[in-house]
Amino acid sequence: MKLNKTEVFAGISSFLATVYIVIVNPAILSQAGMPFNAVVTSTIIVAFFGSLMMGWYAKNPIIVAPGMGMNAFFTFTAVKHLGLTYPQALGAVFWAGVFFMLISFFNVRENVLRAIPKAIRHAVSAGIGLFICFVGLQNAHIIIDNPATLVGLNSLKDPNTITFFAGLFFTAILLIRKTPGAIVYGIIATTVLAIPIGRWWGDAAAYNFGLSTVVNYSGLFSAPDFSLLFSLDILGSFKFAFLPVIFVFAFTDLFDGISTLVGLSEASGLKEENGEPKNLRKSLLTDAMSTLVAGISGSSPGTAFIESAVGISQGGKTGQTAIVAAFLFLPLMFLSPLVSMVPAVASSVALVLVGAFMLEPIKLIKWNQMDEGIPAFLALTLIPFSYSITQGIVFGLLAWTILKFFVGKKEDISLTLIIINILSVLALCV
Repeated sequence: MKLNKTEVFAGISSFLATVYIVIVNPAILSQAGMPFNAVVTSTIIVAFFGSLMMGWYAKNPIIVAPGMGMNAFFTFTAVKHLGLTYPQALGAVFWAGVFFMLISFFNVRENVLRAIPKAIRHAVSAGIGLFICFVGLQNAHIIIDNPATLVGLNSLKDPNTITFFAGLFFTAILLIRKTPGAIVYGIIATTVLAIPIGRWWGDAAAYNFGLSTVVNYSGLFSAPDFSLLFSLDILGSFKFAFLPVIFVFAFTDLFDGISTLVGLSEASGLKEENGEPKNLRKSLLTDAMSTLVAGISGSSPGTAFIESAVGISQGGKTGQTAIVAAFLFLPLMFLSPLVSMVPAVASSVALVLVGAFMLEPIKLIKWNQMDEGIPAFLALTLIPFSYSITQGIVFGLLAWTILKFFVGKKEDISLTLIIINILSVLALCV
């Protein structure tokens, strides 16, 4: 295959726009008790496999990697809230991939898509964005415990706060100026700003930033850590009590993939004659396989990345773009000590800004129609306020069904949605 120069540069651009996940995904999943360096390796495996398959099999210029939102659900809902061990959570990811692959292969996804109200889809995406932002602000010690109000803002004199906002504004300026790799540059700049803090404010402040890990490494290179490979508990996760977790993984992965593919196809014109995204079935199968591989390799589910629009805007129109990006991820497997040196305050800058990106679908919700606005509002707010993506999705769907039924709009409630609501009630009972 002869590489096209335009596609190569498009692949580099998409890689720079998505490479932040190699830092941010381990920062979140390590809080579930998973070894940081091993998560770096598994993240890269998913990104390489998913992007390569998307380029070679689906022939689309779209990057696939562990998705933001699903890593938060994995850590804070599945492991910390519901009490799964991380091997059980990885098993749930695996089964979600199997389920997603089956419904993609047999075209069941059309019925599911039609059943889930668009307003709820948009609200869930935005709610996950707020959730990710909240996690980032907590990790950076911007939002702290407050006995009177549960949460509060840290002092503006605190070195954590000063460094965080300096990094945030620097990265935001790069994003506004459409600088390729803006988030990566912002993470690097914030890391550099944080280095002197241990010297100026003492070891306690350094520890809060995660800087104490820096001194544990004698170099920047190391062999990949495959300790999470095949660490999933396949049989232990296939229990009735864990079905809601598998459902949410599959549900969110499905709509993340669909919404991303639809959005990218609309923006780039990569569509079939019937108006569907180019090679939709193969692209969804790629998403499903990436999730299955994620469970096996030790990561949260893989999904198509909206940041692929960066490479598409640079002229990437074929699978070559994704293939180039896939191979650019591989060298990072040997740089896990360097990735581990990134303090929490730096990765939190990325979390907050990615959260901002995910709020865009809010504008598509019909807020003036209260039978749609109220369910969407519940889904949007309960995700960050309850610290549970599951709770937001469940109450959003239940509210939609109840309100539509009692205001005489039963035609907006399908049999599939009723089945999903039954699963949602079961999820509430877990």
